[in-house]
Amino acid sequence: MLSQIGLLFLTGALWGCTNPFIRQGTKGLRSVKSKTWVGQAAAEVTFLLGNWKYVVPWLVNQSGSLVYLAAVQRAPLSLAVPVANSLAFAFTALTDAVVGTEEPLDGVSMIGVGLIALGTAFCCWDSAEVL
Repeated sequence: MLSQIGLLFLTGALWGCTNPFIRQGTKGLRSVKSKTWVGQAAAEVTFLLGNWKYVVPWLVNQSGSLVYLAAVQRAPLSLAVPVANSLAFAFTALTDAVVGTEEPLDGVSMIGVGLIALGTAFCCWDSAEVL
């Protein structure tokens, strides 16, 4: 059971901690312009794939998806989906605050992160009793 929760925790961390860096890596994307929609799509993909500030966090984020697949094989979906996704939100908020890409967390946001952690703990505790 602990390995399942560990994989889900790692998934949430990999997804959530990379979101602010992916967002930073896309800065300048709106200035990419082309005359046709095909040219626009190609220009945007070229811009993103040529930008290490986007590619590196995106690859780390995708490794989170691989960890998620391993977790889903071991844990019930009723546990895996809410735990991984809710932790991703919490890690995104915390990483944004630490890195400074967003404003620091206020009291209400901290309560929200705490409630996510509490809800996640309840989900894991309930699943531990079932397994």
